[in-house]
Amino acid sequence: MSIIKTVKPEEATGKVAAIYQNFIDLMGFVPNAFLLRSSSPELLQGQANALGYYWNHETISKKLQAFIRLTTSVAYKCEYCVNMNTGMLMQAGVTPEEIEATKADPSKAPLEEKELAMLSFVVKVIRDSNSTTANDMENLRNLGWTDKDILDATWNATSQVASDMIFNAFKIDAD
Repeated sequence: MSIIKTVKPEEATGKVAAIYQNFIDLMGFVPNAFLLRSSSPELLQGQANALGYYWNHETISKKLQAFIRLTTSVAYKCEYCVNMNTGMLMQAGVTPEEIEATKADPSKAPLEEKELAMLSFVVKVIRDSNSTTANDMENLRNLGWTDKDILDATWNATSQVASDMIFNAFKIDAD
């Protein structure tokens, strides 16, 4: 049971109720990841906005995003997010064996070269943000990634670190 008070969907009002309704319309339920943020409607709104942005991202596929979140959550030991992203990847056709291999070694992710390079870069960032170089950036650009793409993917990973820490701290329940 989460150790922070949350607003249940049937008790939500105002901004929180509106955001919850969007999740219900999209997914059929409100994930615990969003219930957890309900104590702060502004944070909940920010996360909903970010989700909408990434959901419709023009160049970073949902599959790559899920691998970014998965590998980050493995590194930060967030069982909730590991399980959530495992489920998303399985729905996208990734096998349990491929997921387990990726969890052990992110370079084993079943992605095309361009996406695998981006995943490798963000894993490098979350493991040691001081380790990146101009050469890393140039390699990604040479594969067709823009600086916007690189920043967006990195933001996705580093935001996941924050979420993992919050979910772990407040003992988020599995959905």
